[in-house]
Order: sequence, then structure tokens, then C-alpha cells
Amino acid sequence: MNSDSDLQIAGDILEVPHLLQPPREHPATVSEFVGLARDIAADRAQWRHLVRYDAASRWYHRLRTGPGYEVWLLSWVPGQGSGLHDHGRSSGVLTVLDGELTERTERGKRVLGAGAQHVFAPGFVHEVVNDALEPAVSLHVYFPGLTEMPMHAPQCSAPVPYDEVDTVSA
Repeated sequence: MNSDSDLQIAGDILEVPHLLQPPREHPATVSEFVGLARDIAADRAQWRHLVRYDAASRWYHRLRTGPGYEVWLLSWVPGQGSGLHDHGRSSGVLTVLDGELTERTERGKRVLGAGAQHVFAPGFVHEVVNDALEPAVSLHVYFPGLTEMPMHAPQCSAPVPYDEVDTVSA
């Protein structure tokens, strides 16, 4: 019989609290930024009263900043779009809070309904548009904070058939 057990080798985790990492005050990993976006999305009282709709241009509001990141709240009336762009050296998490947005990339398009999230890396090129008949609200977390948003010329490509639209939901 072997007398070595995981507990003998590693020790009782409850006896070594000094080895546990304290919870971080701010997110630092992709999964923590996704979690931050989900937490904010779930706390409607934190953001709902701030939303404004502007028929002339997309409305946006910086909701929060932290070390190395920013959180933006955007509204989209029907027909408004971002244009084809990337986010420079920033990664991001796009979360749809209300309504529905269409994201177009060189690979096609997908419809993102309320609760859907999309994580993207630096240099990811996309266009976000409200193709629906109702307004939409989205939350954008950028890490590091957004310092540039280069615009790209639209690419000439065959439209994606409607039945090939990829729908993402939470």
C-alpha cells in the first residue's frame, strides 16, 4: 500500500492560505474581462439610465476605466453602423445588452442578439451595424484602453446568403 497521497504531497490547501492568490481588484485576463462585461450587463441599474439614442450619430459613453482597460456603452438606432475598422493594439469584448446587432467580417456575418458576446484580438477587422427595426445597446471592453480605431475600405465580396447567417447567443 502506497502511503503517499495527494494530500501528503501537496498539503492541505486549507492549511496554506498564504498560497492562495487574493482576488484582484481589476480584471487582467481575457476570461476576467469577459466576466466583467457579463457582470455589467447583468446590473442594468448601473447603465440603463445612461443610454441615449441619437439619430444623427452613434451615441457612446465611457462607463468605466481601470488600469489598462476601458468600458464603453454604445447605442445604435436602426441603420447605424461603425464602418469597417479594427481596434489597433487593443483586444476587446463586445456584448449586446439590448436589441440585435450584425457583425460583418471577411468571413461573413453573424447576428448577435441580447446577451451575445464576441471576444476579439488586436487587428481584428469588423463592422457592426444595427440591421434590425429596433434600437440596440452594446457594451465594449477594450484592453489595453482604446487609443486608435483605424478605418478600412469596404472589400468587394459576394454577399453572404441570408440562410448562412451565424447567430450567436448567450
